[in-house]
Amino acid sequence: MNARSALFDLFGDHLRARGGRAPVAALLRLLAPLGVAAPAVRTAVSRMVRQNWLEPVRLSEGAGYALTPRAVRRLDEASARIYRTGRREWDGTWYLVVTTPAAERTRRERLRGGLTFLGYAQLDDATWIGPHASEEVDALLEAEAVRAERFTARHDGDTLGLVRRAWDLEALARSYTRWLEDARLIADEAGPESSDEQAFAARSRLVHEWRKFLFLDPGLPRPLLPDGWPGEKAADFFDSESQRLLPGAARFVDSCLSPDPT
Repeated sequence: MNARSALFDLFGDHLRARGGRAPVAALLRLLAPLGVAAPAVRTAVSRMVRQNWLEPVRLSEGAGYALTPRAVRRLDEASARIYRTGRREWDGTWYLVVTTPAAERTRRERLRGGLTFLGYAQLDDATWIGPHASEEVDALLEAEAVRAERFTARHDGDTLGLVRRAWDLEALARSYTRWLEDARLIADEAGPESSDEQAFAARSRLVHEWRKFLFLDPGLPRPLLPDGWPGEKAADFFDSESQRLLPGAARFVDSCLSPDPT
């Protein structure tokens, strides 16, 4: 598991609700069951500091790191999408972003990746469309120094056809089917007699793999999805298994955060 991704998962799944900060020693203990070595954790933390996701803090237990306001916004939005909280019935409104071209290729790639993560699809070189508003769009545009106009609109035409042109739903459906097969194997690794550490590791791997859909699935409203959508079955499995593993995982996290872990 990539150390940077594992840290995002850890902060989003556990540490955000515990103050959004942790000592370095605790981070090392928490990522060890996932096969992430201490040097990789330290390198990833340094990189996340440079990218304004983490900031160094002095804790009673020693040196540590805390989430920046930017990271809090990103993780809160990601959590709402992962656990599908705050969803409202879709009223047919589409959210459009029309950008001016970014001169630098790396800037264009970061913008493309950021808007895709936020659930937007690219209709042409300048126009992006998404089914939900995102508070992060303005911050992304500002960070990349890209000017854009924002609109809301209602589609007058074949909306399902628009969705199929904007997103590859067949590929997404196959990804959900594969995820469900793999997730069942991961969940089986932590049965009723498993330790708290094993529950933490299994839940972490489930969340890690499920989190990848943030970059693939825009969270389309149910009326825009095909019948028998496999994402629903996958989501039900994720919800039930992540909840089953949560008590043991939470105990392991708390033990690692303890000033005198046992």
